[in-house]
Amino acid sequence: MKMKNLLLATVGVAFASSAAIADDMTIVSWGGAYSASQNNAYHKPYMAKNPGVKIINDESSAEAVAKLRAMNEAGNVTWDVVDVVAADAMRLCDEGLAEVINPDTELAKAPDGTSAADDFGELLVSECFIPQIVYSTTFGYRTDKVSTPPTDICAVFDLQKYPGKRALEKRAINNVEWALLCDGVPKDQVYDVLSTPAGVDQALAKLGTIKDQVVWWSSGSETPQLLADGEVVMGSTYNGRLFALIEEQKQPVAMLWDAQVFDLDGWIIPKGLSPERLARAKDYIMFATDTQRLADQAKYISYGPARKSSAPLVGKHAELGIEMAPHMPTDPENAKNTFLYNYEWWADNRDDLDGKFQAWLAK
Repeated sequence: MKMKNLLLATVGVAFASSAAIADDMTIVSWGGAYSASQNNAYHKPYMAKNPGVKIINDESSAEAVAKLRAMNEAGNVTWDVVDVVAADAMRLCDEGLAEVINPDTELAKAPDGTSAADDFGELLVSECFIPQIVYSTTFGYRTDKVSTPPTDICAVFDLQKYPGKRALEKRAINNVEWALLCDGVPKDQVYDVLSTPAGVDQALAKLGTIKDQVVWWSSGSETPQLLADGEVVMGSTYNGRLFALIEEQKQPVAMLWDAQVFDLDGWIIPKGLSPERLARAKDYIMFATDTQRLADQAKYISYGPARKSSAPLVGKHAELGIEMAPHMPTDPENAKNTFLYNYEWWADNRDDLDGKFQAWLAK
């Protein structure tokens, strides 16, 4: 009887352990205005709802794929929830480094009962990815350093009319697309051309025409600072970063929306978490991706919420009191000429093209 009771107690302890939920959680994102918007819309309300939970912020999303690969290989995954762009989420999912999320059971329904799958719709581009926002990578320019405000993306490559330094991200994505567009390739043929060695060479050759006038950035915070300091005349970054620079900091900067590149950003949960940490991560995801939370983020940054049901709830900026809709990349006035990012192409070609791009940079 004693042995039976001991066995039952042991089973009970094991069950309690597996049903437990961790209190600490490391959430990885991009830093700056974006992480601040998540902290206000998601982290603080979640911790208020769950006293005792401590969220640790990490700003390593730019290196998420490489770091998660290394963590998985070492068998020591220290991150609980990770913010990534859609193409990176697809790669992590394909490599078995991200958890599959069932939208029917693990994501909140819309207030009217619409399923999460229908509410997110076609933005659920991977079974491991829960989108938060639609954002764009676009350009800001110093209004006091141009005689004629640029209206065309190809102003970036026009050193005669717009002399001065440019800021471009230190990776191939977006740069090679803009280069081909400004080298005469029709928008609907860009990825066909990039699929050939000659097309990659063509894109790099076009970028080479301005290479000695480029300041290369790795963090989204760098371009706003370079613009604020007057070190560049124009530069690419995420539209929410430029919104903060223009509307909150009142810098002499304006948006160049032409050929802005739409993309999705959202959450993945890494593979390799303990049952307790996985339970906490899923609980957080359920909360942070509901209709109200996604609408709340738009109070702090000019990114469009990924749920259909969130859009009508977007109102004024929480502190500035200005209507946020006109500052969204999806606003019709801003979206007259957009470039649609090809997630699948980049998921398949990212590693190869990144290698070629870095080799070109080093020349």
